[in-house]
Amino acid sequence: MSLHVVIVYRYAVATVVTAPFAIVLDRKVRPKFTFSVFAKIFFLGLLEPVMDQSLYYTGMKYTTATFASAMCNILPAFAFLMAWICGLEKVSIRRLHSQVKILGTIVTVGGAMLMTLFSGPMLKLPWTNRNTHQESTKAANEQDHIKGGLMVIAGSACWSGFIILQAITLRSYPAELSLTALICLMGTVENTILALVIERGNPTAWSIHMDTKLLAALYGGIVASGIAYWLQGGIIKERGPVFVTAFGPLTMVLVAIMGSFILAEITSLGRVIGAVVIVGGLYLVVWGKSKDGHEHLITSTSDVDKAAAAAVPTTAQHMATTNHAITLTTTTSSNQDQIVVIDHPSENSSL
Repeated sequence: MSLHVVIVYRYAVATVVTAPFAIVLDRKVRPKFTFSVFAKIFFLGLLEPVMDQSLYYTGMKYTTATFASAMCNILPAFAFLMAWICGLEKVSIRRLHSQVKILGTIVTVGGAMLMTLFSGPMLKLPWTNRNTHQESTKAANEQDHIKGGLMVIAGSACWSGFIILQAITLRSYPAELSLTALICLMGTVENTILALVIERGNPTAWSIHMDTKLLAALYGGIVASGIAYWLQGGIIKERGPVFVTAFGPLTMVLVAIMGSFILAEITSLGRVIGAVVIVGGLYLVVWGKSKDGHEHLITSTSDVDKAAAAAVPTTAQHMATTNHAITLTTTTSSNQDQIVVIDHPSENSSL
C-alpha cells in the first residue's frame, strides 16, 4: 500500500464514520448548501487532505517523524498572520492583551524551535535506553533534512490556510459535523484522483494488508480527521483559529513524554527547557484570548444599554410630547366659534 493510497483510505474511513452522525444530528441545523459553500469545501479538501498530507508524509520520509513534528510548530505563526490579514483575529498593538497574544505566539514557536535545535546534556532516567537514542540519531543523519524541512514547512502553510478557510466557512455553514463529513468526502475524491494518476499501472499499491499502514489509515480517519475536524470546528467558532493552532506545539511535549516512557528514548535538557517555554507561551496566548472575550462581552453589554436608553424616552421628552392643543367648539344659530386653548403645564402652574 503506497503513501497516497493510505491517505485515500484514511479519508474514506473518516467519511464513513462521520457521515451517519452528520445526517442524523445536523438535520435540524444544517443550512442551505450553496455554490459558495461548495467552492469553500472544495478548497478545504484540497488544502489539508491533499496538499498538507502529501507534503507532510513525503517530508517525513526525507527526515524523521520527530523532526517533521517539530517543524510543524511554525503553524501558530502562520495562522496568526493569516488570521490577522483576513480580519479573523483582532489585534491592537496599544492594548496589553494583544501584546500578550503576540508575545505568547512568539514564545510558543521559540520553545518548539528550542526543543528541535538545542540538545544539551542527556538526562539519564532509569527507564530510558541509550542504544535507542544512538540508533535514531544515526538514522536521522542519513536523511535529507533540507528537502524534507521545506516540504513540511509548505505543508504547515497549507494547514494554516485550511484552518483560516474553515473559520470563514463556518460563518456561512455553521454545522461543524456536516462540514467535517463534507471535507472528508471531498478529500477522499480528490486524493483518489491524485492516487490514480501517481499509481497508474500499479494495482498492487491499492492492496490492503493487516499491517501498520492499515492501522494508520484507521486511526487517522477516525481520530486525526473525523473527531479532530469536528472538535476543531467547534473551538474555532467559540475562540477563533489562533486559539486552536496555539496548542500545536504542545504535541512536542506530549511526544517527548510518551517517547521517554513508552519507547525508552533519552530526553535531553533542551527538550525539557523547550517544553517549559512552550507551556509558558500557551499560558500567555490563553490569557490574551480570555481578555478578548471579556472585552467583547463588555462591548456587547454597552451596546445593549445604549439601545435600551435610546428606546425609553426621558421624562422631559415625555412631558414635551404630551403638550397638546384642545379645541372647544361652540355652536350658535348664526355662526360657529372656535376657542383654542393651549395646554402648557408650566404656564398653568405659574398662574
